[in-house]
Order: sequence, then C-alpha cells, then structure tokens
Amino acid sequence: MTVAEQSAANEPADPTTSPDAVPGTWVRACAIADLAIGRGAGVLGPDFEQAALFRIPAVETDREAVVGRTRLYAVGNIDPFSRAAVLSRGVAGDRGGEPTVASPLGKQVFSLRTGICLDDESMSVPSYAVRVVDDIVEVYFQRR
Repeated sequence: MTVAEQSAANEPADPTTSPDAVPGTWVRACAIADLAIGRGAGVLGPDFEQAALFRIPAVETDREAVVGRTRLYAVGNIDPFSRAAVLSRGVAGDRGGEPTVASPLGKQVFSLRTGICLDDESMSVPSYAVRVVDDIVEVYFQRR
C-alpha cells in the first residue's frame, strides 16, 4: 500500500478510527530523510513480523508525479521462495510502470503495491499501509 508523502488527500482512512478498520498497530520506522531513495529498510513489527520499507521515485506514469517526488511502499520482508528475511535488501525497480523489488537471492520480482510475485502469481508477500507523521515514516501491522 502506498501513501503520497504527507498528502492528506491520498492517505487511506486511519485504521485506528475507521468503523471498518482492521485492528492493528502503527509502528514508527524512521525519519523520512533517513530512507535512501531506491533502497530498502527492514522494519520490525509486533510479534517479530518483518516488513521491507522502500522509498521510490514517482514514475512518469504516476498521475501525481512531480520532479523529486517519491512514494513509500512496504511489503513483507520474508522471501517466500527462500524463506529468508532479505527483501529489504532487494533491488528496487519497475516492470512496465509497476514499482517492484527483486529478491537478492532468487531474483523473483514482487510488486511493491500488492506484494504479488510477478514471476509466479501463486506466490506473494503481505503489503502494508504506510504513512508519514511529523516526518516519521510509520508502517501499519494488522493484528494476526
């Protein structure tokens, strides 16, 4: 799931206040300035659940693309093929305008929007909501 950086119009309903909310917890990850563009960072959530957080340049096909604007994505950090916690160290890119991360081990490519493996659609990783509050990036972990 993505959230345009500090843009209230594009943020999803706050899961902690929406009547249809899925219970969970926002976890403070890091300052947005600490996220290198095009690189991933691991985020440890409740019960040792792991997410891979990425800050990616907005693509030209993105209707909100502005020079210098970036988008935030978070997907599960555990590669379902190798069962290793490595996706945060994967290679970020895109496939036909779809933002992606390639596993550093098997090179399988996952959509950063949905978590679906683009090389084998029967495999996927979870995707997480991301928001920025006071220049701090937060990732939403659903209660399991």
